[in-house]
Amino acid sequence: MGGPVILVCDQIHDDGVKVLMEAGYIVDLRTAITASKLIEVVGGFDALVVRSRTKVTRCVLEAGKRLKVIGRAGVGLDNIDLVAAKRLEIIVVNSPEGPSNAVAELVMGLMFSLARRIPEADASMKKGEWIKGRLTGIELKGKTIGIIGFGRIGNQIAKKARALELSVLVYDVSFEKVMQSIDEAGAEAVTLDELLRSSDFITVHVPLLPQTKYMIGADEISTMKDGVYLINAARGGVINEEALKEALLTGKLAGVALDVYEEEPPRDQSLIGLSNVVSLPHIGAATVEAQRTNSIIVAEKLIKILGQD
Repeated sequence: MGGPVILVCDQIHDDGVKVLMEAGYIVDLRTAITASKLIEVVGGFDALVVRSRTKVTRCVLEAGKRLKVIGRAGVGLDNIDLVAAKRLEIIVVNSPEGPSNAVAELVMGLMFSLARRIPEADASMKKGEWIKGRLTGIELKGKTIGIIGFGRIGNQIAKKARALELSVLVYDVSFEKVMQSIDEAGAEAVTLDELLRSSDFITVHVPLLPQTKYMIGADEISTMKDGVYLINAARGGVINEEALKEALLTGKLAGVALDVYEEEPPRDQSLIGLSNVVSLPHIGAATVEAQRTNSIIVAEKLIKILGQD
């Protein structure tokens, strides 16, 4: 007799699926399932596995009469109605340990891309142009990076930045929990105002919560240095995109790199179409290594929870 039935709604690494199947669970892979179809079929499953594509809404949760647990293969939980899940006593787990290095490496790549104007140079070459004289960049060595949010990803970025001889400033709402990690990374804890005023590069790594919605807007950008570079590989709604666009057009911001957006995929191209914006389609955790780790971590958490019944 088979064990609990698990619906995998988004593409995860095969090794995670293997862990679930070897534990005796029935795994149904429907990685292109639509929102309406999910509501229709979810009642037959004990658990869901999702990434960021699938929206686990109140309607989905209420239709999932057998649901005991939702596994999010990744970090962010803003695609899951946590209030409804708590009310319905459905456990939600994720894998914040999995993508930390992948996202941190991407942020470092975006810093190089902005500083040396790599995407612009590549695009010009593909058009048959030779505009060497218009592509003078800056070096990272000796610059200051400000990291807003010092969880696993922020910590990884700090260590990589120090290796490149940048000074590292950190702001976190819970300094008492991360002071030792900040010291060990060779970084300096500062107020948000000081970070904004002093940094040459600013990267944001906080979850999207009511208190972090638009935590970077017109007022915060006005506090920054002229010519600062801003990176967001966390969640789109943390930064006000209209304020970003205005600051880019006026030259207040020298450049912006985005891996996340208020709306995904973004229908409005007016921001990402600017020449001083490097835009990616939310690929922060999209490495073979991170996806394998995410899938295994979530699979093991599901097995532990389902095995308690």
